[in-house]
Amino acid sequence: MPDLPTPQDATEAALFSECWDAVLSYSDLCTAGSTAAHQLATEAFSTGIREARDTEAGTFRSAGRRPARLPRIPLLLTAVRTTAAAWEESGQGHKLDPDLRLWLNSEKADRYTSPPLQRPLALRGLRDMQEPDAALLWLAEVEALPLHVVARRLGLDPAAVSEELTQVRSLFRDRCHRNHLDTPMDARCRSYARLLDAVTRSTGADAPGDLSRHLATCVPCAEAAACLRLNGAGLPAALAGGVLGWGGLAYLERRRRAAEVRLGAGRPDPVDAAPPNPGAHKARVVRNGLLVAAVLVSVLALAVSIMPAGSTGDGSTAGGDPSDRQPVADPGFTLPVTAATRPSEDSPEPSDSAPDADDSPDPKKPDPGPQGTTSSTAGADDPDRPDPSASEPVTCSVDYDLVNEWPDGFQVTITVTTERALDDWRVAWSFRNGQQVGQMWDASFAQDGPRVTATAADYNKTVPAGGELAFGFLASRKGENSPAYGFTLNGHDCAKV
Repeated sequence: MPDLPTPQDATEAALFSECWDAVLSYSDLCTAGSTAAHQLATEAFSTGIREARDTEAGTFRSAGRRPARLPRIPLLLTAVRTTAAAWEESGQGHKLDPDLRLWLNSEKADRYTSPPLQRPLALRGLRDMQEPDAALLWLAEVEALPLHVVARRLGLDPAAVSEELTQVRSLFRDRCHRNHLDTPMDARCRSYARLLDAVTRSTGADAPGDLSRHLATCVPCAEAAACLRLNGAGLPAALAGGVLGWGGLAYLERRRRAAEVRLGAGRPDPVDAAPPNPGAHKARVVRNGLLVAAVLVSVLALAVSIMPAGSTGDGSTAGGDPSDRQPVADPGFTLPVTAATRPSEDSPEPSDSAPDADDSPDPKKPDPGPQGTTSSTAGADDPDRPDPSASEPVTCSVDYDLVNEWPDGFQVTITVTTERALDDWRVAWSFRNGQQVGQMWDASFAQDGPRVTATAADYNKTVPAGGELAFGFLASRKGENSPAYGFTLNGHDCAKV
């Protein structure tokens, strides 16, 4: 079994993370067990990435028209199907799903290896589009990702992505219509081609009775109707079925459920949130000003507390030998003044009364130490320690979803909801039964004994206030598989839901 390819750069690393989950999901449908699923996914992923790199290299060397090719995810999914066919031919068919084996040995599978004009219409139409347009269509229709997520992944303007998707759907229809007319058809199908085009262009038109009966018995024309109907709900199924063949509808349902789990179905989209309240904004400005004043007074109080008792201000003291004096604070302590004194809209509520210069500590009384700060000597080497520049703990909740489980392993999706905006994130948790993470997507990970730390990928570091971050992993186990516990976000405890 080949090893997974190494990403060539950060952009390709992000693509790997996005694509692996899709490949593993389809491989799981195609196989009879989790071990075989991982083997099939790894082999197909390596084959598909190699094919994509070779195609891109050939495109750059050639000055002519680019070769027709699929976007990364559907390209890798077709590699799963062709790898499964190779397994069947080489005597490894016992690892595959029995229904897939029947399909691979039927005429239905022959359509995907036949001459291009006889292949499914959706597959041909998608290949004829420019790759960015095809990727937009696939991510929105088949992977079922919200448009603001699709825009972020493809580098598009979130405000214009909906209109662009409408244009791409129309472009896909035109490509499919042209390919449908180019397809070798019998006289009966040819006679319905013009009528089918007219009916599918109209928003509310119903198919005439004779055309409806024809579509019920002719698979190629029914596929064409699903691809040509702009306002119907059959486009995702047409795309998934046309590109994948066997298991297309099951894969489509899996991806929709995965999108709901990872992105929080039914929760308000932060992009469509209501406009800010001017009164609330004014109140935040006032609170921020009070907070800055409070921090400055606290710094002044800390400076006074560090001075030795009995200081005269000219470098001399009333206490005799300087070696007898003990510092009030740790000499290595540093106050994170920069982060604390920088106002922001997410600054926490101040206390009922701001500190006062008269509240500075009495030099004759024991100093309680600086409040609201962390000594640099306490847990400095702990990677899960809260960031000392954070003025308030991040309020968060965690959904630990056990997606699948088998005798020696399991799959989990973790969704974290944060009430504060994040520029980067690190989620950590502990296992009770010696579970070991083996593969993670949408994050990188490190494990030290029972403690696992997941770190944001380059493309999903930023999370809006009230938003969610999500990632998944595969792990091995021996015996009991208790849910993880002790979740933290950037070192701060999270509630488990």
